[in-house]
Amino acid sequence: MTDQMANINGKTGMLITDGLYLKPSKSTRVLAILDALSRDSSLSQFELGKQLNLSGAMVNQYLKQLQSGGLVEFLPVNGKSYRYTLTEEGRFSRQKMFSDYSSETVRLYTTIKDFVLEKLGTLLGKDETRLALFGASETCEVVLSALRDSDFQIMMLLDNDSRKQGQIFNGHVVSAPHVLDQVDCDAVVITSFGRQAEIYEQLKPYSEKRGFQIVRF
Repeated sequence: MTDQMANINGKTGMLITDGLYLKPSKSTRVLAILDALSRDSSLSQFELGKQLNLSGAMVNQYLKQLQSGGLVEFLPVNGKSYRYTLTEEGRFSRQKMFSDYSSETVRLYTTIKDFVLEKLGTLLGKDETRLALFGASETCEVVLSALRDSDFQIMMLLDNDSRKQGQIFNGHVVSAPHVLDQVDCDAVVITSFGRQAEIYEQLKPYSEKRGFQIVRF
């Protein structure tokens, strides 16, 4: 694993995902702060808080803990501000924590891919392997990765967004939904978690007309 995983879109704060189920732990916040400071020791507490979506009080508390733990050193710039630099122990801790974080991320990614294959196992058992994926999104990337070495055949990628149509997405051309009238498939897999119910209703007329199944995760 490399530091590229922590620098998605150039934003170290992507380490912190404050969702409904994946809430950041104390360790995740500590890693995010160490990682940010390893890239730019001139960041102020305000800038750290803004980048990592943490309150100023929380950033201040974590920095003091890291200082007392010998991981971060406060270097005065003037009478009112400091540079926060990682000590040798801080750099070692960041590297170790990031390695553990990467390993957990890979395990989670593998679990999701296994879930995808299990969900589509019924289709495979009936030899219904020709799939269309609806929703050119991050979820679709995971599904494509899960299916890469399987017996499924991706017939087409669909999306309602006209800006995506005609573009190449992970080696597949994104098409408008009306292409379903022209290409045969055994099932359409909805790979957009955010609008599954809406897309399902959109697909029902095509499903009744063409005889394919609609799969939701």
